[in-house]
Amino acid sequence: MDKFRIEGGVRLSGEVRVAGAKNAALPILTAGLLGCGPLSLANVPELRDVRTLCRLLEQMGARIEHPGPGALVVHPPVACDPEAPYDLVRTMRASVLVLGPLLARYGRARVALPGGCAIGERPVNLHVEGLRALGAEIAIEGGYIEATASRLRGARLVLETVTVTGTENLLMAACLAEGVTVIENAAREPEVVDLAGALTAMGARIGGAGTDTIEVEGVESLQGASWTVLPDRIEAGTFLVAAAITGGCVRVTNVVPGHLDALLAKLAEAGAAISAGADWIELEMRDRPRSVDLRTSPHPGFPTDMQAQFAALNCVAAGVGTVIETIFENRFMHMQELRRLGADIRIDGHTAVIHGVERLSGAPVMATDLRASAGLVLAGLVAEGVTEVQRVYHIDRGYERIEERLAALGARIERVAGDPY
Repeated sequence: MDKFRIEGGVRLSGEVRVAGAKNAALPILTAGLLGCGPLSLANVPELRDVRTLCRLLEQMGARIEHPGPGALVVHPPVACDPEAPYDLVRTMRASVLVLGPLLARYGRARVALPGGCAIGERPVNLHVEGLRALGAEIAIEGGYIEATASRLRGARLVLETVTVTGTENLLMAACLAEGVTVIENAAREPEVVDLAGALTAMGARIGGAGTDTIEVEGVESLQGASWTVLPDRIEAGTFLVAAAITGGCVRVTNVVPGHLDALLAKLAEAGAAISAGADWIELEMRDRPRSVDLRTSPHPGFPTDMQAQFAALNCVAAGVGTVIETIFENRFMHMQELRRLGADIRIDGHTAVIHGVERLSGAPVMATDLRASAGLVLAGLVAEGVTEVQRVYHIDRGYERIEERLAALGARIERVAGDPY
């Protein structure tokens, strides 16, 4: 397995362009199953998860074209094999997003229960209950979700908890359902809004995306369309925290500043000087950062996908910061690895109390999930000596060549062949 070797202590400086959002690209790719014509996408990130989903769609009978960098065209299946096998689904939770489109367009689906990062339960019961309310017959047997439906029917769906993938699955299914579907307590993330935009370009009738109530008027069919995936707000945030933790000055481009309001507020509270334009944000940290308290919550709150990166910042900040994780119960595993670098962290349930230290010291650490990887890399950038971050295949799932782009900002980071275990 590859690993990153990082020599810390360099102040990052320069400009970096943000890639397309993984968490928008994946559901929009699955929406390609719904149309009667090709779905042409631009600004698609070149990531392991995107490649995995493309293989899954091809196995179902779709044809995928790659006309150029960041461009993909999904040609929907002529004859669909509506199965998502375990060997593909086990590596990526977003694979469950084929369930709604398969049921709505082809009337049946057999989808393995999903895998992905080991950060918590993330059950699919809300997906299943919602699709049942739309008229699907569903059983879970042998590790697979087995579902059939002649034609889905519109219904009022009240989600017990806010779920991004659940909202997206039900939104896509409702586009071809008969009648009107109302999804209440819907996720409000920008990626959900981007999916709704792509579906609307295909001919769907959707209102309320970006609010907690989405209304969908079902149509007989959807067509092909062209769509540009929105920029990745989590990648943008990661580069901004990289600048802050190293006392640097970095401008990120191809970004929507309004998508990062909660994060920018915390960075400003930590002492960063921030300026922004229509599609760029610049951050400079002139002094040692100050510790901040944060609590993760669904959008527009502080994103759970930025918790690990901000925990790393708190590790070297002046003062004491409290991090409360409310979304995923297992998302503190990186805290143990940060301790190996010299961080002073006390954990009580879903709360981590971090006493900032003057400096961290390089050491071997192991990534446990995608965003934990990013947090450990950021800590390595500021640690004295050499830090080796193992299992970086996690970070490859969500960041395009992050080591090359950090190196372009001045970081001393390289990818090396790791141990065979």
